[in-house]
Amino acid sequence: MAIYTLPELPYDYAALEPVISPEIIELHHDKHHAAYVKGANDTLEQLAEARDKDAWGAVNGLEKNLAFHLSGHILHSIYWHNMTGDGGGEPLEKDGVGELADAIAESFGSFAKFKAQLTKASATTQGSGWGVLAYEPVSGRLIVEQVYDHQGNVGQGSTPVLVFDAWEHAFYLQYRNQKVDFIEAMWRVVNWQDVARRYAAAKASGNTLLLAP
Repeated sequence: MAIYTLPELPYDYAALEPVISPEIIELHHDKHHAAYVKGANDTLEQLAEARDKDAWGAVNGLEKNLAFHLSGHILHSIYWHNMTGDGGGEPLEKDGVGELADAIAESFGSFAKFKAQLTKASATTQGSGWGVLAYEPVSGRLIVEQVYDHQGNVGQGSTPVLVFDAWEHAFYLQYRNQKVDFIEAMWRVVNWQDVARRYAAAKASGNTLLLAP
């Protein structure tokens, strides 16, 4: 039985136009995201088989595959809900996301400075990757991470609350090789209500990392 399943999109394929075309949304969700779900499930089956046979010759590759596909599934699941056709702008108290706005200002100095950092981190990923705003539980602050592939260069224990997909399959059909143009456009569809809910949930869970006995 499959452990992971492909979530349904929270909107139709055309909901994010003109920032992201319906063709990209359909291919990205139905093909690419689905492949990560299948990859994670297939790898779990292969690991179960390795345990049953006590055959560990491929364990390094299997563990890497699990991290890759599972992280791809998780990040994409967040990505779809991080966007809305009615989004964009800046998180403001009058819109009910004042706690998030305050946290951004405290962690980065201002929204403008945060926006600049996440934009640069996303647009300058070498090869495939993501720009991520995450809650870091040890310090209790927000940080920006530049994630390689889906799982590399990540601070352990941090919780993603806003993710920008900088893989070519997220934009190439529409933006060609102009990754920076795509990242700039992404700010027009950010769903700050969703980001605020994720931040509040991450903060409420507290510091679950036991760094010392």
